[in-house]
Amino acid sequence: MITFEVCVDSGELAVREALGLVLANLETLSLDVEELATVELVLAEALNNVVEHAYPVTKPGNSIKIHCSQKVTGLHFAITDQGYSMPNGQTPLGLPQNVEVDPFDMPEGGFGWFLIKDLAKDVTYRRVENTNQLALRIAVAIH
Repeated sequence: MITFEVCVDSGELAVREALGLVLANLETLSLDVEELATVELVLAEALNNVVEHAYPVTKPGNSIKIHCSQKVTGLHFAITDQGYSMPNGQTPLGLPQNVEVDPFDMPEGGFGWFLIKDLAKDVTYRRVENTNQLALRIAVAIH
């Protein structure tokens, strides 16, 4: 069982850097391609939300921490930041978007939370003092 934490400064390359560090730490688990793709997609969506919404203005010290622990039920992630809180103190509903529309009427956003909630389990958000805490679990096979 592995446990690790990575920390990156929010900014233009934060998501790419964080994903690289997380995936490097997961190499010893020998996850299959689909499991790795799920981890990468879920974390990319969650981290993009932090960069775009919690820290919309980049300045030094805007850190994002990702804690991962492997358990029998899968990979448990906790993502924390000290940016702006989620509207109404909760995650968006993450409902599927209607894609059966003219391409010019296609919504620009709204797909991320649907993907996160569809691919991850036990997704919870809470604001504790000045810290956003997003927790989620990704079910992977234990090797």
